[in-house]
Parts: sequence; C-alpha cells; structure tokens
Amino acid sequence: MRWIKKGRIFSVDEHGGWMRSHAQIPTVLVKDECLRIYFSSRPEPGLSLTTYLDVDRDNPEKILYVHDKPVLEPGPAGAFDEHGIMPSCVFSDGDKVWLYYGGWSRRNSIPYSNWTGIAWSEDGGQTFSKAFPGPVVDRTPQEIFSATAVFVLPEPDVWHMWYASGISWVEVDGKLEEVYRIRHGSSGDGIQWNRDNRELLPALRDHEPTHRPTVMRVGGQYHMWFCKRGVEDFRDGRNAYRLGYASSRDLSTWQRNDAKAGMDVSEHGWDSNMIAYPYVVQAGENIYMFYNGNGFGQSGFGYAVLDFQ
Repeated sequence: MRWIKKGRIFSVDEHGGWMRSHAQIPTVLVKDECLRIYFSSRPEPGLSLTTYLDVDRDNPEKILYVHDKPVLEPGPAGAFDEHGIMPSCVFSDGDKVWLYYGGWSRRNSIPYSNWTGIAWSEDGGQTFSKAFPGPVVDRTPQEIFSATAVFVLPEPDVWHMWYASGISWVEVDGKLEEVYRIRHGSSGDGIQWNRDNRELLPALRDHEPTHRPTVMRVGGQYHMWFCKRGVEDFRDGRNAYRLGYASSRDLSTWQRNDAKAGMDVSEHGWDSNMIAYPYVVQAGENIYMFYNGNGFGQSGFGYAVLDFQ
C-alpha cells in the first residue's frame, strides 16, 4: 500500500478571519453530503480552539463551507482545557456525534498539561456541548504526565482507544520536551476506560515520541498510522515528524514497520519538512489520509488517497 498525495486543502494564511495561525490536527467526520474536517486554530498565541470546514466527499480539495467560530469554548481558570481545545477523534453513533478532544493548560514547571474530554452534538456536528466539565481520559497512578490524541474505534462488543501517553519530560538545550508513547484502552460505553498501561510499539531510538494513532481495518487486517519524531531539532528540522506504521490481526499485538507507512515528505512545498497528525477515513470507495505539514499545522493540512497496488 502507498499513499498518493493530492495536495493542500486549507491554510489560515489563505483564509483570515478570527484564525490567526495554524490549522492543526485535522479530524474528519464522514457525512452523506460532505466530509466535515475539524481542526484547531489559534486566535492568539497560547490559545487553541476548534472549528471545522466542509469539503466534497469525492474531491476534498473543493471547500464547500468554512465555519466562522469555534465549536467549543475553553474551560474556566484551573480546568484541564483552560488554554486549548484540539480535536482528536470524531464519529456518529446513532443521532449523536461524539467528539473526543485534547484539552490543555499551561503549567509552571513544565510547558503544558494535556488530557482528553468528550463533547456531543445532536445537530450533525454543527454545535457541541461538553459531556463533562473534566476529562474522561485523565491522570492515573501509572500515567501522570498526559493522555491525548486519542483514536476511538467502537466495535460491537467493546470500544477500543489508542492514544499518546506522556511517559517523561527530557531537557534539550535548556528546554523541556515531552516524550509520548502509544498505548491502548477499552470501554463498554466510550466514557469509562480501562487502560492497559503498556507501550504497544517498540521505540526505534532513545526518547522517541510516537503520537496521533489512527486505525482502520483493511483487507482483514488492522492498520495503524501514526507520527513519530525525535526530541532534538524536531521543529521542521532533521528530526521532525514523519509517518509511522504498524499492523495487527487481533488489536492487541502490533508489528511496527515504518517502511510500510507509504508516504514521506515532499521535495518542496508545504509538507517538505514534516508529516504530522494523520487521520484516516473511508468515504465510498476512497480511503483518505488527512495530515498536517510543516510547522505542526502552521502551513495547513492536506490529504492523500490510499493506493492498494
């Protein structure tokens, strides 16, 4: 399998309005009439808010509508989502749309703390209300730094969740950088989660963050794409985010093989330094990957189509 790049869809530089920078972490709801892409933008430095746009199902480069305001407001002082709301995973379950989101808050000793909340929509994903004021994926006795970038797959008997767990902070050139590793959880209702507290994928280097898993069943096998980077020179440098890949037949044991990820940075342009935050969906006969390029979404987001050959 390989991904055929189709180009950039959206960047804040081309839009303006209340969004001042970034179109980060594209998260896609497949609807009958369109693809609704939620993403995080920054109206000011240090504040991230989520909004959406609609694109054509068969030609995602064709933008049909851009929403003119955030769909959720940050929490009050001291809340887990005081300084930012970033989409993680979205899907329809009956008449309700579920949006898992990462809420973050600034800290003193470390740059930020990041946990996961839920919001629900009953109008097809136009407006949302927070299910709870606090996170549903929060710190535990074993996980103390962060749990974010969740991807949820509701199977008939159990809901599965893959997410990025913060395992440590390391100092690099006088700055603290967080190390994430992908872990798994299960649930009967999508709210109360049992987390395995084990890393699913082997690290390929010291202090390797792995982040933003997205999982799909294709051809009788489960496929996971995620992004990976180093902790040194990773802001559009030599260790910036790249695409990683793993596969499984039972959703428990995963085989990592990044050589099969199927896509790398371009020679030039908006995704020439970085591929970050992939999200994979199927719309009709097409399987799409939406992703960020350079600058963690500062250059916007685009998409690719899966080629099985």
